[in-house]
Amino acid sequence: MTDFSTLELIKDPRGFATLWLSRADKNNAFNALMIRELIIALDQLASDASLRFVVLRGRGRHFSAGADLAWMQQSAALDFQSNLDDAQELAELMYNLARLKVPTLAVVQGAAFGGALGLISCCDMAIGSDDAQLCLSEVRIGLAPAVISPFVVQAMGERAARRYALTAERFSGVRARELGLLAESYPAAELEERVEDWIANLLQNSPQAMRASKELLREVGPGELTPALRRYCENAIARIRVSPEGQEGLRAFLEKRQPAWQAEPSAKEPRP
Repeated sequence: MTDFSTLELIKDPRGFATLWLSRADKNNAFNALMIRELIIALDQLASDASLRFVVLRGRGRHFSAGADLAWMQQSAALDFQSNLDDAQELAELMYNLARLKVPTLAVVQGAAFGGALGLISCCDMAIGSDDAQLCLSEVRIGLAPAVISPFVVQAMGERAARRYALTAERFSGVRARELGLLAESYPAAELEERVEDWIANLLQNSPQAMRASKELLREVGPGELTPALRRYCENAIARIRVSPEGQEGLRAFLEKRQPAWQAEPSAKEPRP
């Protein structure tokens, strides 16, 4: 895999990858290079058919403090077209993360400000520490959470998004769980153990069934009952039943044994 300056991309022999934001000295703040490297990393992950899922994390004390100060200073001097180019680059990152075919799990500790909430919202699932501090902070510096707003609204609801985007209040991991932005929150001392529980649970599942379910749910969207959606869902279950993993799963269930995808790898690399 590519060597990155702002990220670490580590593939576990059990079949998943962890994408680490790795600017701990800058609290994993975004800059143009990190955004570009995240796009490249997601392209690599998208092309890896062996992946079961991806975990998105931040090195050090914080998930991400939002935009890098030096990068914001440079942006302040740019004209409209240059700012538009920057916005389009950030949008490519967010849309590519949201469209990634494998399940994604964000793990949030410390601060998650501004664009970091976009990354969290683009993931299928997110967990974090009770004492994490989250904030849609843009209005405090005269900006708006524009590019990330569709994903934030999907993740936490329109009413809550209006409140926190307009007030720039900080809210805790516990509150983020109540809003639905985080699936669960845990005491900080337990977070690593709970991450391993989530990983172990995801490893129980058919990799292709998880991909198919993610594609299915994207098509279903809000669940409007239309003839076209009914036909899509009927075809989806028929396709997966006759797929190799679907057949293996059914046979394993009937034969009261573990399916092939639950087999342990022959060797495990040390966890980072």
